[in-house]
Amino acid sequence: MPQGLSVGRLIRTTVTLSPLAAQRRGFGTLLIINDSDVISPEERVRTYITLEDVAQDFGTTNPAYLAARLYFGQSPRPQQLQIGRWVSSGSNGFLTCGALSESEQLMTAWTSITDASFSVVLNSGPLLNLSGMDFTGMANLNAVASLITTTMEAAGGQAVCAWDGERFNFTSQLPGSISEVSYLIAGTVGTDISAQLKGTEALAVAIQTGTDAETPVDAVAILANTSAVWFGCMFASNTLVINEQAIEVAGLIEGLSLDRIYGVTITSPDVLSASVTNDLASQLKALKYNRTFTQYSENIYAVASFMGRAFSVNFAANRSTITLMYKVEPGVNAEYLSETQAQTLKMKNCNVFVNYVNDTSIIQYGVMSSGAYFDEIHGLSWFKDALQNAEYNLLYQSTTKIPQTDAGQNQLIATAAAVCDESINNGLVAPGQWNADGFGQLQRGDYMPSGYYIYTPPLSLQDQSIREQRIAPPLQIALKLAGAFQELDILVSVNR
Repeated sequence: MPQGLSVGRLIRTTVTLSPLAAQRRGFGTLLIINDSDVISPEERVRTYITLEDVAQDFGTTNPAYLAARLYFGQSPRPQQLQIGRWVSSGSNGFLTCGALSESEQLMTAWTSITDASFSVVLNSGPLLNLSGMDFTGMANLNAVASLITTTMEAAGGQAVCAWDGERFNFTSQLPGSISEVSYLIAGTVGTDISAQLKGTEALAVAIQTGTDAETPVDAVAILANTSAVWFGCMFASNTLVINEQAIEVAGLIEGLSLDRIYGVTITSPDVLSASVTNDLASQLKALKYNRTFTQYSENIYAVASFMGRAFSVNFAANRSTITLMYKVEPGVNAEYLSETQAQTLKMKNCNVFVNYVNDTSIIQYGVMSSGAYFDEIHGLSWFKDALQNAEYNLLYQSTTKIPQTDAGQNQLIATAAAVCDESINNGLVAPGQWNADGFGQLQRGDYMPSGYYIYTPPLSLQDQSIREQRIAPPLQIALKLAGAFQELDILVSVNR
């Protein structure tokens, strides 16, 4: 039966979904940099949300696990961890052959071959023609792999063949960028087994060239380009990072366009001596690095616990920001220090988890190598990202455009103010007196009741050439950090 004309012929309606907002970056993920071969140089980074997952991949004795245990052992517990690969020594090239079916694994398919052959190129060398391999009487495919290895070695090839229960794998024994195993091709004489091994280009799974050894700073640079998720990093590896290398990493972290931080545990007691001025803490302090911090501890992975506590902060929650002073490090033995040693660490801007005479243990002093407080660097990194993303999303999600008018400028100001209000809600910013040079209507000594002040010059003052590039007048924001009480003096007057 006819149902009548569509209303759409008269009332034409279009529904448009606005694009999803660009996500803010997280500031609660630690990257543990490890040099074991659990993670390949190609994969580089893995993400974990439980310690059990780390133990499954790395076992319970690997440095990565020992650091992760301290990180996840904090309370409240951080939600996410990444582990990145440092190629501390040259890696080996390899060829992963295709998997053999059950019938292809039967020894009857191999023991009838008395003159097996194939050809391969190893480590950029000449073509090796391998032949005369007799598999008669072989008990299993491990024995087949062993004979192939022996034949390659006899021909001058530095590589081994191994059977893993599913496939054959060829691995070069020469590490570095020239380390490689080519696809297998047919031999010149005898019975060709290149296809039977499933090592030909058509049948193999993967071929990977080896890599040269990386310095720690090279590894961090690669990992910074690999993942934008992690905010803090530390090394937990079998190869120790020496002081000179740690300073190079600190310099890189300081200059990265995407804010990161770097933590180093200092185990040498030299840092406790005021007469020693070339220790790592002293050198990093002299360089005034804002994005590197140190901690003295006998536990080489102690900074994992430090960052675990810091990275549990939820900047979207109310009054959630913290100072690291007075916090604890579960799993780390607190140090017993003399007053002189404690003062020396304070002078060198080196943190420590220390025992007090009242049977408590606390982190002190919660500072970066420059002397800036860790929580302020952490919080301002969040604020910068939140502000950038908020203004980006204003422009990105607008269904029309933000006009170059006073009304459009007010939208930019309102967006910035919303982020400033978030910083008040989480405790990063608070009302107070402005004690720096002012701008706009703000003067030194003015009280800021909201904790922030936003100024932008009138559009009428903007140069025409800048306007024609559609660049908005700059926003200037004054923030009054809430800070935190960490020490106090108590004066008691007594009268008889």
